[in-house]
Amino acid sequence: MEIDDIQLEPVTAANWRDCAALTVHPEQRPFVAEVTYYLCLCNYGDTWNPLAVTRAGEVVGFAMWGVDDDRSRWIGGVVVDARHQGQGIGTALIRKLRERLIAEPGTPNVALSYQPANGAARRLYLSLGFSETGETDGDEVIARWTGSVVPPL
Repeated sequence: MEIDDIQLEPVTAANWRDCAALTVHPEQRPFVAEVTYYLCLCNYGDTWNPLAVTRAGEVVGFAMWGVDDDRSRWIGGVVVDARHQGQGIGTALIRKLRERLIAEPGTPNVALSYQPANGAARRLYLSLGFSETGETDGDEVIARWTGSVVPPL
């Protein structure tokens, strides 16, 4: 899948229900929250901004992003609907969002975190040039991308 095959769109009154209806495979449930929880974090917190991931006009995923005190941009709440997994959507989503976020002036890096037991997420993020830093956030490993390593498309 090409990066241009998906779009990152604001979550709106017209698409929030489609975002909330996204599900993952049962074995992935320990690693992600329900999208409704992420939407609440975005709406009632002061850090996260929600995005609907669409392909051909259909909501196929969700992600959120935020800015940390050190101006690093964070990717969180990544969900690709179970019916659409294995098609390269997660890879295209992370690449597209990473490129958007690193382009913001003054951004030192793009960061994300994941649970150590989530081998699929770890493989994906490391394959896209993120590096584990030794930092942790609770029980999650933090990885950062500085833009110095650009894996081939």
